[in-house]
Amino acid sequence: MESKKSSYPKSIGYIIANEGAERFSFYGMRSILATFLVFHFFNPTMNAALQATAEAKANETTHFFVSLAYALPFVGGLVADWFFGKYKVIIYVSVVYCIGHLCLALFDHDLEKFKYGLILIAIGAGGIKSCVSANLGDQFTASNKHLMSKVYGWFYFSINAGSVLSTILIPLVYDRYGAKWAFGIPGILMALATVIFFLGRKTYVNVPPSGVNKNNFVFISVYSIINWRSKKKKQLLLDVAKEKFDHQKVEDVKTVYNVLAVFAFIPIFWALWDQNLSEWVLQATKMDRHILGIQFLPEQIQTVNPFFLLLFIPIFNYWLYPFLDKKGLKTTPLRRIGAGLVLLAVSFTIIALIQTSIDKGASPSIVWQILAYAVLAAAEVLVSITGLEYAYTQASNSMKSTMIAIWLLTTALGNLFTALVNRSISSGGFFAQFKGADYYWFFICLLGIFIVVYFFVSPRIKERQETEVIPVIQPELN
Repeated sequence: MESKKSSYPKSIGYIIANEGAERFSFYGMRSILATFLVFHFFNPTMNAALQATAEAKANETTHFFVSLAYALPFVGGLVADWFFGKYKVIIYVSVVYCIGHLCLALFDHDLEKFKYGLILIAIGAGGIKSCVSANLGDQFTASNKHLMSKVYGWFYFSINAGSVLSTILIPLVYDRYGAKWAFGIPGILMALATVIFFLGRKTYVNVPPSGVNKNNFVFISVYSIINWRSKKKKQLLLDVAKEKFDHQKVEDVKTVYNVLAVFAFIPIFWALWDQNLSEWVLQATKMDRHILGIQFLPEQIQTVNPFFLLLFIPIFNYWLYPFLDKKGLKTTPLRRIGAGLVLLAVSFTIIALIQTSIDKGASPSIVWQILAYAVLAAAEVLVSITGLEYAYTQASNSMKSTMIAIWLLTTALGNLFTALVNRSISSGGFFAQFKGADYYWFFICLLGIFIVVYFFVSPRIKERQETEVIPVIQPELN
């Protein structure tokens, strides 16, 4: 048995520094994206009659961008696991990422070319997203895996540090020096992130790609298609599969199916959650943003989200979950996700009530939106952190990047739906009837339907039981 070591892998510093700089670049440009699109492209004259349509167009563009960024991790995960390995995918796609940032800085007055930059950033951010956290786990061996949870804690800290710093600084740069610098500085940070990752190339443990296993892929598809049939037919399929595949692969496929049953309820979470970085920011422009005598920029309010996350994570992990477990209310992953969906509905109810006040001509205090952010952060701890850990622990070793990519795909689907809703609004379609607060009440009602179905389905979902302790994987912020 290999003895435990107290030393960390030499590659850790490069990976964590790379992640912090990359997250600064992503959240920095995204913090001003919605307001920039409204005031520079869709309603530069500040015509009140055009504002609602302009905001819908900005929200549509933002959510399509996010949808693409979170759809591509699935491709990146498969390419890394099957063909090139994580290192090559991260380093090459990071170059594309940098070019995208350059386009934003250069074409701040050309909407078409600006959108090309967004596409390149989506390819960059999406292509590496499913590889980075899995690559960090690859650096550990049996002798130092007991240190992995601590390292993932620092990894998550770097994500939040990058997010907080960028959402404070970039709106200030945008306000004082304009869009070129506001988009240019995140580009410089992304270039730095790429250089840092390249410098650590000789220290990384690189897990080789496993190659394409077409038989397993076909079996997953067939199992998914006919799983609704009778138990007898399901068992017949499994018996045939066991003759051609080893037992472990069959069990892995069954586990994937169970995980997907949970993930089916997650897109609605992201359809609402990601509005805090677009719709909520635009709402903040119409609110009283004075706090303790300081006038905050509307883009800076979102900074409270990572702050609440850092506050709630230890509270939930070290107090709330153990407290409820001792009281006999075991906090299983599926129960945590259900509670998170309920809290998400509460946070959006607060936002809807704020919008009702705005619709009546008032300018409510930004403190109410900060309260909504606090509830939203609690929901994120319960759903996002639990969900990503669930994706990692329920997956076989050969599919961890892929399962994380599927988890991220739920964000893409949620944002795609929100983008389509906003496209309908901007073009005067069916959803144009949901104006002002009605827009938020529509999403709350839709979420309520998903919650009812989830509480009916979740008790029937089986979980994979691990024989070894698997460290908690902290998720990337969205």
